[in-house]
Amino acid sequence: MAVVPREAIDQFGALMEEVDEPFKRTFKNMHQGHPHETLIRFLKARESNVTKAHKMLSDCLKWRVDNDIDGMLAKPIVPEELYRDIRDSQLVGLSGYTNEGLPIFALGVGLSTLDKASVHYYVQSHIQVNEYRDRVVLPAATKKYGRHISKCVKVLDMTGLKLSALNNIKLMTIISSIDDLNYPEKTLTYYIVNAPYIFSACWKVVKPLLQERTKRKINVLSGCGQDDLLKIMDYSSLPHFCRKRSSGSSKHLEKYVESCFSLDHPFHQQMYDYIKKQFMVHKPVEPVKQGSVHVTLPEDADEEDIAKILESELEKYEDLERSPESLKDLKISDDKC
Repeated sequence: MAVVPREAIDQFGALMEEVDEPFKRTFKNMHQGHPHETLIRFLKARESNVTKAHKMLSDCLKWRVDNDIDGMLAKPIVPEELYRDIRDSQLVGLSGYTNEGLPIFALGVGLSTLDKASVHYYVQSHIQVNEYRDRVVLPAATKKYGRHISKCVKVLDMTGLKLSALNNIKLMTIISSIDDLNYPEKTLTYYIVNAPYIFSACWKVVKPLLQERTKRKINVLSGCGQDDLLKIMDYSSLPHFCRKRSSGSSKHLEKYVESCFSLDHPFHQQMYDYIKKQFMVHKPVEPVKQGSVHVTLPEDADEEDIAKILESELEKYEDLERSPESLKDLKISDDKC
């Protein structure tokens, strides 16, 4: 794809300076300290047309504000049993990093049933993974590898794919639209592996739903894709479904890597814990019910006695103000969520 002209970036940036304050706040959450990179992503998504890119980003910011996307990582899906059902039926996980430091997201397309919860919960879960990737995983990778990392790669496993998967076309369309319109250019390459013969029929239905720029990034690999993927990542980062079985493989290791999609996998445990902690941090703190000041005075008290009694009672409230019980569990997070 052609390099975005500097003039287009500057023009786009000037337009973004004029947006309302709520849009500026959510834009800051989006770019995580790299506003130009975000502008370039939206310009690439609209072939460097500033007018179209500006409308696309403006619509995205409105979507974020209207749906409180900034607060999405403070909204845990509960109870945990429901979230576990979602993880077991919407298969996604982080298997490792490429040699260049890009996160590798594995998706079990063929075995995802998407039938354990309502569409709303699956959409919420998908957005949470996107936001956690952009606000936690990518910044951490940037710090670890010493260079700005803003994209990931995705490996799509078609094992178990059936024509019945097309029954979920509505949900697939919603998720695809969310990614295309609000998270453009976040994936460098999509690798499709373990494609059964039925894949061609399903692909004919799904392909028209995708943007042209997305189609150009799709690479269908032979078999499990291990040989091709090892050119860009270590064996330890290979998703479990890309590993060729061998008699010498450790059963313990295979069991561990196969939990990539599970809520018990470290990635999902860390993300779910993060969301629950953010919920506790952002949860409104109820003030102490202090009530009104009530002081009983002797009938024959003179002005000096009254002054001393009032001073004594007020000191109690000053002590309470200095150390209110309602704030004792409040934690201040330095996260930009």
